[in-house]
Amino acid sequence: MAKKDEAELQPAKPGSNVSKFLQETKEELDKVVWPSRQQLISESVAVVLMVALSASLIYLIDNFFGWAAQQVFG
Repeated sequence: MAKKDEAELQPAKPGSNVSKFLQETKEELDKVVWPSRQQLISESVAVVLMVALSASLIYLIDNFFGWAAQQVFG
């Protein structure tokens, strides 16, 4: 068991063993819990609505301060 741990700790040579990298990448992606289509759509809609709300709020505040500056400075 110790030899296996030592082998894993040794740095790999750059550019070596691309197939191992791809295999390990696939194994990691298999562990990901992907959202369902319904969950993806509902969360995307929530994000779009929050961005629109935030943009609208920033627009209104900017217009208010522009109006206030116009009143003060003339």
